[in-house]
Amino acid sequence: MIVIRYADDFVIGFQYYEEAVTFLADLRRRLSKYELTLHPMKTRLIEFGKYASGNRKRKGKGKPETFDFLGFTHMCSKNRKGDFFLRRETKRKRLKRKLEEVKEELKKRMHEKTRVTGEWLATVIMGHTNYFGVPGNMDAAKEFYKQCMRQWLRTLRRRSHKAQKLTWEVFRKKAEELIPRPRLVHPFPEQRFWRQRLEVGAG
Repeated sequence: MIVIRYADDFVIGFQYYEEAVTFLADLRRRLSKYELTLHPMKTRLIEFGKYASGNRKRKGKGKPETFDFLGFTHMCSKNRKGDFFLRRETKRKRLKRKLEEVKEELKKRMHEKTRVTGEWLATVIMGHTNYFGVPGNMDAAKEFYKQCMRQWLRTLRRRSHKAQKLTWEVFRKKAEELIPRPRLVHPFPEQRFWRQRLEVGAG
């Protein structure tokens, strides 16, 4: 059994379906003793992992279900070699909500000095990339970067008639001096786990 927990959210993995069913029933009974319940929308029992796609295909079922956890949508996928790959993509609702927050903040900063706004936006984008810059999710990280930059350009164009003539090419060249493009921050899981094993062995 594998347990991954953050605050009151957690994901538990089992090798065998029967064990998962038994655990879920036991967990519900134990929580009920304290007048607690599991969230009805978030609590699901799904087939997931390395063998999920093959098992479901043999049973005539569709693709493995996905699940959301810590801002990511987790899904079964394959890498370029055709091996199993746990793909994590930014949850669409979270991405949309964050872009709306950036849009509103840029409106408030409309008449602020360009460099000051750029420095603020750089911290937002870098913070987003540092969290969501995982293998398989760089398209979403780059999309967040692009949408933030486009929204900043729209905001600048509203400042004056002169600013309305600001082209995307000129703006992008200047903006990239303040805000670097997103890059892959985190290694592939197997690389991270291998490095951890080496550090434990060295210790």
